[in-house]
Parts: sequence; C-alpha cells; structure tokens
Amino acid sequence: MTLVRRVARPMLAAIFIKTGIDQVRGAADLAPAAEPVVERVAGPLHLPEDPVLLVRLNGAAMAAAGVLFGLGRAPRLSAAVLAATAAPTAYVAHPFWTEKDRSVRSEVLGDFLKDVALLGAALLAAVDTAGKPGVAWRAGRAGRDAKRLAALAAREASHAAESGRKDLRIAAAKVG
Repeated sequence: MTLVRRVARPMLAAIFIKTGIDQVRGAADLAPAAEPVVERVAGPLHLPEDPVLLVRLNGAAMAAAGVLFGLGRAPRLSAAVLAATAAPTAYVAHPFWTEKDRSVRSEVLGDFLKDVALLGAALLAAVDTAGKPGVAWRAGRAGRDAKRLAALAAREASHAAESGRKDLRIAAAKVG
C-alpha cells in the first residue's frame, strides 16, 4: 500500500465511522426524517419497514465499513459499502430543497454537498485497484490467453497430424 493510501484511507474513514456511530446511537431521533425514504424503498428492496431499525443498520454498516476501509481491509468492498450508506444519509440528513429560508437553505445545501463529496470519494476508492488490475481486466486477459493457447494447440495438433501422415506415406512406400 502506498503512503498516500495508508494516510488517506483513515482520514476518509474517520467521518464515516463517526457518522455511523451517531446514526446507531441516535436512530430514534433520525427515524422521522428517514421515514419517507423507508416507505419508498423498503417494499421494492424487501427491507423491514421500521425506520429506526434501518437507520441503525445503515449506521452500523457505515461504521463497520469505515473501520475496515481505514485499516485497509477489503478496501474496494468497504468503500462501496460506504458509498451505498452515504447516499441515503445525504438525502435524509440534508434536504435543502425543503428549506424556505434562504440562509438556512444555503447552510443545508453546503452540508449536502459535503456529503455528496464524501460519496464521490467513496466511489473513487471503490474503483481504486491500487495499481493492480481489476477483476474485469483479469477475466478479459484470461479469456484472451485461453483463446491464444487454444489456437496454439490447434496449430500443434495440425502439425503433428501432418507429420504423422508424412511418416505413414514414407512407411507405406518402404513396405509397398
């Protein structure tokens, strides 16, 4: 792991860990704001329709993924979980579009944009392969290698068959 990743991952993870813990602890206070979202997504995603439980689960997943990401364990998976938990958090926690007062709206919009920036950072971290090829590239490479080896084997088999026919002709000429 490079020095930048070793330092940056815990820095990014810290806010997710704190936010996740706050969500777990204050789920009852946050649930009313999450209720409209829960009503819309619980059915299609086959989730329980309990806003308090879903806020707690979101917070627990965020905190756990933050710890894993900060430690560099399963960084792409944990970053993807961070992104998945940050999106509903930003939407529920900072609904700037509902604010009528201009100064309050501006402040809430700033907080929303900070959460969106964290979401973007998590998405970037989720696709960071740390200089190593990703699964899609390795799968494509394995396919190309297999195709090349199959073509090579076919050529070798063709040459062996031609050589065998040639040897048979020579042996037949000697016998006959």
